[in-house]
Amino acid sequence: MNEIIEAIKKASIKIKGIIEQGDTSKSDNQNSTGDTQLKLDIASDIVIEKEFKKIASIKQIVSEEQENIVDIHKDGKYLIAYDPLDGSSLVDVNLSVGSIYGIYENSFTGKNIIASVYVVFGPRVEMVIADGKTVKMYRLYDEDFKYIQDIKLNEKGKLQAPGSTQKCWYPYHKKMIDDFFAQGYRLRYSGGMVPDLHQILLKGGGLFSYPSTSDLPKGKLRQLFEVFPFAFVYECAGGEAVDGISRVLDVETLHIHDTSPCFFGSCEEIKKVKEVYLKNA
Repeated sequence: MNEIIEAIKKASIKIKGIIEQGDTSKSDNQNSTGDTQLKLDIASDIVIEKEFKKIASIKQIVSEEQENIVDIHKDGKYLIAYDPLDGSSLVDVNLSVGSIYGIYENSFTGKNIIASVYVVFGPRVEMVIADGKTVKMYRLYDEDFKYIQDIKLNEKGKLQAPGSTQKCWYPYHKKMIDDFFAQGYRLRYSGGMVPDLHQILLKGGGLFSYPSTSDLPKGKLRQLFEVFPFAFVYECAGGEAVDGISRVLDVETLHIHDTSPCFFGSCEEIKKVKEVYLKNA
């Protein structure tokens, strides 16, 4: 596992350079979920794959930017699903973006995730590692990531990051979001999953939501690359992650690019989500 973390560190330093100097224009390609790939996405993906191919303990990898699973070492132990540069379109307006990694054993399912890592590329580069017991944050200084703090969520937070297209929200979801705001929750939403979830973690709690909608009944965010890794982080930090009713990490994966509705937050916020969604199931 240490080799994998070191590889992510090396890749992150290279991606930092790509973001600072790279081409923010669109490519002629689309990824498997139909999003037009930026040249930054492709360049970041290449960097990560090269680093992972050097590690004998990695059996397979799958990227959000690629269609299929890539075999690395047949005798390897770990399976890694990753989003090379989540929110890459925000680079063009100089907002924070990030990389997300889910580390699995045996198969790519939520029940088999054993660790997750995400990296925030903002005014500072920060890396967060969840190992099943703790959530630790590190910050890049020159060429070295240094430990900063452990992260633990409060029982109740103050922030809310409501995602997806509002005109497609179901009425009960809109009422729930409005109720949170009426209770004094503050809006913090950049359109980047990594920085928004990172902010909620560092500020002690709140709710990030990307629900089922009339246009996307299964949500938009991808299970293996985005939903499961952050669900693992939030659970390790003392919070919860659900699809509205069920624990997200128990949701079945039928295809490597499956999506799922998702809610990440402190226990009090998730309790409210489950109450609303069970009532309207």
